[in-house]
Amino acid sequence: MDKEQYQEYVKQVTPTHNTFLNVLKAFLTGGVICLIGQGVNQFFAVVQGMDKETASAWTLLTLILASILLTGFNVYPGLVKFGGAGALVPITGFANSVVSPAIEYQKEGQVFGVGCKIFTIAGPVILFGTLASWVLGVVYWVWQMV
Repeated sequence: MDKEQYQEYVKQVTPTHNTFLNVLKAFLTGGVICLIGQGVNQFFAVVQGMDKETASAWTLLTLILASILLTGFNVYPGLVKFGGAGALVPITGFANSVVSPAIEYQKEGQVFGVGCKIFTIAGPVILFGTLASWVLGVVYWVWQMV
């Protein structure tokens, strides 16, 4: 295969991206997830009669559970493939990033598979989020003392 044939082959197998279409898909996917979340929140607040804070907590739990179930049934990865950041940025994407490695590595056992690999994607977010909240808590505590 000469250089020209190789370049033609690369052109054929390299995926093309339409940025506008990708942004539109992400916007629609994220919007639908948020719309569902708002509907669930309204259900808990209006139909169940919960206060705003309790309804919000139950909404988060419901969205996380839905994401976990959809990941387990291999539906959420297809949604991520279609919607990109629109499916990865909401809390449902974070739940997916925790559950996916757990499912993938379960064959290696509970400790060395699930236990060691469950936070490979979400671990840095959890680590630095916890560290930042601890540091800000100490700063706030010192500020209150002064």
